[in-house]
Amino acid sequence: MSGRSPSDVGELAKLFFKLGVIGFGGPAAHIAMMEDEVVERRQWMSRQRFLDMVGATNLIPGPNSTEMAIHIGHARGGAAGLVVAGAAFILPAASITLVLAWLYVRYGTLPQADPILYGIRPVVVAIIFGALWKLSRKALKTKLLAVIAVAVSAAALFGSNEILSLLVGGVIAILLMPLAPSPPTPTRTSATSNGGGAPTAGLGVATFASLKLPAFAAPVAAVVQAAGASAPQLFIYFLTIGSVLYGSGYVLFAFLEGGLVNEYGWLTQQQLIDAVAIGQFTPGPVLSTATFVGYVVAGPMGALAATVGIFLPSFVFVSLLARILPWMRSSTRLSAFLDGVNASAVALMTVVTLRLALAAFVSWETVVLGLVAAVMAVRFGVNAAALVVAGAAVGWFLG
Repeated sequence: MSGRSPSDVGELAKLFFKLGVIGFGGPAAHIAMMEDEVVERRQWMSRQRFLDMVGATNLIPGPNSTEMAIHIGHARGGAAGLVVAGAAFILPAASITLVLAWLYVRYGTLPQADPILYGIRPVVVAIIFGALWKLSRKALKTKLLAVIAVAVSAAALFGSNEILSLLVGGVIAILLMPLAPSPPTPTRTSATSNGGGAPTAGLGVATFASLKLPAFAAPVAAVVQAAGASAPQLFIYFLTIGSVLYGSGYVLFAFLEGGLVNEYGWLTQQQLIDAVAIGQFTPGPVLSTATFVGYVVAGPMGALAATVGIFLPSFVFVSLLARILPWMRSSTRLSAFLDGVNASAVALMTVVTLRLALAAFVSWETVVLGLVAAVMAVRFGVNAAALVVAGAAVGWFLG
């Protein structure tokens, strides 16, 4: 299961490239598709280990689904798998976005994808529901964890901070869960266990905290203050965002409006709106919007610089996180904390799914399509890729 052979790395590349191509619907949908492929079909890891990754990646900056791809790659193929899985997942979205950016600059408009999305959105909701059904049974393994999940869901519906909700859920689990049972044995593979114990974890946590300090971003403002933007300036700007961006990828748009539009004047408000549209109807990570912004501002080199800058911190964070997770599971208190975080993460995914459902089920056709897709996913185990393609075809036909 440690998997460091070239064949394993090649399989990672094929899997995550495919997921990058069909990955509509945002992080919750991406994680659902990964669970289907990695836990159900390939059985590369247990559902508990997958849940631990989901919970932990919610606690570090950066795009959650991209970091899950990177983390799964590391668990399966070591350092090479980490790079290959992450790059393969990012590449389709970045490539599609680059083409759309070229068309936008050349013709001043964006292609319409509404008919395709009309059919894909209800299918994506069904895929997420199928994953939540399986993950929740593993995450909510005690009454306390179920209560934590309900409380976090309610708080999220009223607009609570995602990271604060995760941390509070973990702390409550530490305070209230019985500590008498012996600590669980961590999953040991050559790709995740380093035997370093607590000192490595302390270093990782300190690194995460230091990268979030405002002082880290202060020198960047001076660099990018000059009129216009070069590729190095875009790289530094997006590297900073990738290092401090918490929550879903949609938080990126608030950063862009405050920085690129209002402060530096590199984009107009209309260009930002168009960039948001790109992130909505392209598959893969939402942060590939950086590719579009980089191209509009500084051409091909700007697109490359912005893309590398926004995603590079995720590779660093996950490489540190992979060393911390086994140590957390080996500690009784930290294992309880992780269980609380996992329950909270499932709760947050549930709230996101509810909001996606409200946006997706807009007619009787979409309701029927979603129900059929849910039955196919949960009852018959139909592959998520096939469901997305079928949804796109139905949407095109209905449109």
